[in-house]
Amino acid sequence: MISSNDLRAAHTATWDAAVGHRFVDELWAGTVDDAVMARYLAQDALFLDAFVALLGAAVATVDAPGPRLVHARQLGLVAGDEDDYFARALARLGVPEPAEPLAATTGFLALMDAARASGDYPTIVTVLLVAEWLYLDWASRDADAPSDWLHAEWIELHRGPAFSAWVGFLRDEADRVGPDGAAFARAVELEAAFFDAAYG
Repeated sequence: MISSNDLRAAHTATWDAAVGHRFVDELWAGTVDDAVMARYLAQDALFLDAFVALLGAAVATVDAPGPRLVHARQLGLVAGDEDDYFARALARLGVPEPAEPLAATTGFLALMDAARASGDYPTIVTVLLVAEWLYLDWASRDADAPSDWLHAEWIELHRGPAFSAWVGFLRDEADRVGPDGAAFARAVELEAAFFDAAYG
């Protein structure tokens, strides 16, 4: 059976392009232009409802009670801390909600909605895995955090022991049930395109 590591290795070029993107470099340096940060966060905020629904689908379709509780706990976290960050960040940047989705956003929303509607746990967990693992990867740089909370908190939301454990759980689950290779490839492609879209 193909593993999450196999899929990560098969898409190294696109994955590394996303993790090492100009946006990530500027985020860590604290130099992201406010207009770029506003465009990026306004688009990312559009994922929250679909992501919550996808986590709900994982809760509903997973085949074991232990993993079901892990998904359920994460669902509560996403609906709390991350939603609070968006409210504060978009208010500071003067961004009215909601934004019109750009092409990369539309593509990722469609992927999440298709995974949810499929009712197929391996596909659902694969899309969740890429979304979370790739973010953990770029947020885990060995560097000083930027001084501005707008940048620092976005990094902190996607790293640390709890988030690393969550991604490790998703990897274990994907490997247990067999990840969806097509969904993995599409998700990585869309993640890279999403960073590009922040620059217009």
